[in-house]
Amino acid sequence: MSTSRSGPPLIVPGAAFTVLTIASIAMAAGVPRPTAPAADVLTYVQEHATSMRVSAFLTLGAAVSLAIWAAVAFRRLQVLGTTAPGSAIALAGGLLASAFLALSGLVGWVAARGPADDALATVLRDLTFATGGPGHIAFFGLLLAGVSVPMLLLRIRRPAAVTGLVLAVIAELSTLTLLTLDAAPTLPVARFGGIAWLVAVSLLLPTTRPRTADPAAVRTA
Repeated sequence: MSTSRSGPPLIVPGAAFTVLTIASIAMAAGVPRPTAPAADVLTYVQEHATSMRVSAFLTLGAAVSLAIWAAVAFRRLQVLGTTAPGSAIALAGGLLASAFLALSGLVGWVAARGPADDALATVLRDLTFATGGPGHIAFFGLLLAGVSVPMLLLRIRRPAAVTGLVLAVIAELSTLTLLTLDAAPTLPVARFGGIAWLVAVSLLLPTTRPRTADPAAVRTA
């Protein structure tokens, strides 16, 4: 089976997503936490508008890269023989994760324009956090699970598949951040763990169906 049928190398959008995400986070490293006073948020925006705009630009680029990765992974899983919900869940999760990440970047750009008062600055900061944090990560978890389950059933790199499922669970638990900020530590675990997993799978996911694949497992993956 030719590589062209399985799409371009996954590592290309995977590496782009990784680099752009880390760069955007680095540019926004000093953003006040959701518990910070409103006055601190406005002061930060006024003093770091340029870095916020750059971070927003990089975030949007990362979102585009993630959407491409999800589409290519979907095609790759189809070529490997998956016909049931696994690959579709991966595609849906990846596209929604990309959409929320893009929304976070765009709201961040609006915030960098300079809100008139600290109340508006706080609202924009919270919206950026909600969409780029639990909103993005929840659907990122669906992408991880949607790729991991077919890998597990097809007996492809099972340790990586199990790791992906664990990270997917952590990603879904991160939605508890909307109820209590005590759950916030799950966000970086799911985000950075998921990024590392995505890069690894970009290199490990085969372009053709393994000879040892169980036909029954292929149909249910």
